[in-house]
Amino acid sequence: MRNLQETHLNRARASLRQVLSWYGYLRKSGQLSSNPELAGLVKPELEALNSTLNKLDSSVIRIAAFGLVSRGKSAVLNALLGDKILQTGPLNGVTQWPRSVRWQPGGKVLVELIDTPGLDEIEGESRADMAREVVHQADLILFVVSGDITRTEYQALLELRQAQKPLILVFNKIDLYPDTDQGAIYQNLQQLGAGHLQKKPLLPDEIVMVAAEPAPMEVRVEWPDGRVSYEWETPSPQVDELKETILNILNREGRSLLALNALIQARDAEAAIAQKTIDLREQEAEDIIWQFTKYKALAVMLNPIAFLDILGGTVADLALIRALARLYGLPMTSYEAGKILKTILFSSGGLLLGELGSSFLLGLGKSTAAITSGDNPSNITAFAGSAIAQAGIAGYGAYSVGKAAQVYLEKGCTWGQLGASSVIQEILSQVDQNTILYRLRQELGIKY
Repeated sequence: MRNLQETHLNRARASLRQVLSWYGYLRKSGQLSSNPELAGLVKPELEALNSTLNKLDSSVIRIAAFGLVSRGKSAVLNALLGDKILQTGPLNGVTQWPRSVRWQPGGKVLVELIDTPGLDEIEGESRADMAREVVHQADLILFVVSGDITRTEYQALLELRQAQKPLILVFNKIDLYPDTDQGAIYQNLQQLGAGHLQKKPLLPDEIVMVAAEPAPMEVRVEWPDGRVSYEWETPSPQVDELKETILNILNREGRSLLALNALIQARDAEAAIAQKTIDLREQEAEDIIWQFTKYKALAVMLNPIAFLDILGGTVADLALIRALARLYGLPMTSYEAGKILKTILFSSGGLLLGELGSSFLLGLGKSTAAITSGDNPSNITAFAGSAIAQAGIAGYGAYSVGKAAQVYLEKGCTWGQLGASSVIQEILSQVDQNTILYRLRQELGIKY
């Protein structure tokens, strides 16, 4: 298992280094420096990629606590730390800003615990937005509840699950409930916590019941002289099960969690870079698409030999895809351009495949007319008619390929042998059914 985790880490590092080396090449070659507006737009994403790679190398696992106000998020983290470092109190909104503390629960595992403001604070939308941003940096999420899950709480839980991060549902303040009720609470949380996951109950690692700050209890004290008095004592926090659950997860799949989260961040950063580039160069891309549309139409129309006109049209499509990739500053080889063209052909609902079929038939007719034009001058008219019709179909195909390639370059820039999305699927395909990552694989709807 440890060797597999190391493999996942190494694959993630290789993926991020590949991306950074490409954009480093663009900077050195002047493609970014020649366009200062684009360089400024993508600077935050490039910095995020560098930061993500540094985090991988440091092997610090980030665990963020989320929940509504007064659920005891800070108290849970303090109990794990064994010290009241984070501020707690009876008033709502004690935690105003995300705050992180280092925790070394055992061995070489180094954890950063992140406390966040309540997701439902009154007049605290900016703080709630800040808390949601933390989830993108977290490798593992603790969602803290302390009673019946409200509609707002349930919606917040579903939104956190959409961040594609492993999540533990932590029921705090369990000391306030009688033992007879705790079993029913656990069963209810299993179903509610599963949410939309095909009604499958949560795994044992995904739900833990704790008492981070148990309520004081009245204790009867009998003195040696026979006196009896009553005092209030605060029991010790009950978080051993949560601590053990976290340690089990970190030992079993901690490095894989690191790798997966880094890849998700890299995928999002690359997609953002691609989107910004596409938005900035939209008009240039449109001009290139129309230029290749005219070139392809003319090349196909004037070529009298069947098959060669189709081959020439295909070459034009490949050149168009590579031209768009160069415009966007995205990595693209001839092989990758061919794969994109194949994907476009088979995902176009048959329209472009119909173009090839129609072009082939018209090409045969055009070739026949060209061959026999010397014997019958009227065949020249047939040649011209077939050529014009074939040019129109070819032009439509080129434009369709260009627009489809724009979408693919925007959405598919993280694919490829070491692309972030490809390595994410690779990691999730190798996880064991008893891991918390397996649940994440189910949430993403990935099947193998």
